[in-house]
Amino acid sequence: MEEVLKDIRFSYQPHLLKFRFDAGTSRGVLKDKTTFLISALSIQKPGMTGWGEAAPLPKLSIDDVADFEEVLSEICGKLSGSTIIGSEQAILEWAKSHISESYPSIRFAFETALLDLLHGGKKMIFDTPFYNSGQPLPINGLIWMGEKGFMLDQIDKKLAEGYSCIKMKIGAIDFGQECELLAYIRKQYSAQRVILRVDANGAFSPKEALDKLKILSEYDLHSIEQPIRQGQVKEMKSLCTTTLLPIALDEELIGIHDFKDKKKLLETIMPQYIILKPTLVGGIASSREWIALASAMEIGWWMTSALESNVGLNAIAQFTSTYDIVLPQGLGTGQLYHNNFDSPLRIERGEIKYGIGDWGI
Repeated sequence: MEEVLKDIRFSYQPHLLKFRFDAGTSRGVLKDKTTFLISALSIQKPGMTGWGEAAPLPKLSIDDVADFEEVLSEICGKLSGSTIIGSEQAILEWAKSHISESYPSIRFAFETALLDLLHGGKKMIFDTPFYNSGQPLPINGLIWMGEKGFMLDQIDKKLAEGYSCIKMKIGAIDFGQECELLAYIRKQYSAQRVILRVDANGAFSPKEALDKLKILSEYDLHSIEQPIRQGQVKEMKSLCTTTLLPIALDEELIGIHDFKDKKKLLETIMPQYIILKPTLVGGIASSREWIALASAMEIGWWMTSALESNVGLNAIAQFTSTYDIVLPQGLGTGQLYHNNFDSPLRIERGEIKYGIGDWGI
């Protein structure tokens, strides 16, 4: 018999996350980031609280809007008092029908909070070995943009920590210096020892992109994320067809909600990979659609967090663990902040796992 979650009450609280360093991206430098924790309570489960996180990315999320908090407050008030049949599928369908696709981070937060509440408010979003027995997920070590010396220090640290996959953000400093950093890694480690990914965040122009991809391919890279900015479908299709370096779509997926539109985009561009950020693409149900389409077309994929706190990261990691994972995932962002929430999430030698510890919420 399916459980019923009656008279659910939603509320939220903002939290200003502070970076441990100036986090450079092609869209500027981040020093702090406001996120919003969503709580869900039901009279059916007294004393239990489900938690989710709405964390739109500045200058990238479609719900990075001036009145975001006002909208969130309105949604929490409007949906409080709801009753939901307590199954995973029912919760995902309820969130899709009650929260606009224009607010993907809010939809993801509600999906997560309700799934947590369904499972007893113990931060279990999905019942998998990742949560229950500490089965780890492979992740990449992220190298942030910055001066060459800063990036080199990060590379040395990640390699010393035992990562077998390194992802380097490029497009912020001189391209030649970025290639020198890639050459530095390859002099120490072959492609069989260390997987190398780069993320351009759309930094290349269509005219220069192919030449730069040819140069980058000399470093035995696994892939490049979003070499040109999103929305240039014809140019991206041409790159994916002609390049020697596999291309992963990232920002390209943002704002594509309808199943037919998702299918058309992938069939048109036919990328080698897609990258899924549930906060940006509409949450769990929407990410599942992308994965199903990509798998049917033999397009690879991996999951990436989007600078959420440990609350959102936990949900994304557990969601990822519902699939058979081979490729390293982009789930190493929990160490970015001075004031992240304490959690049992642990990173050891290039893997993330749900270990022993208490939550700080």
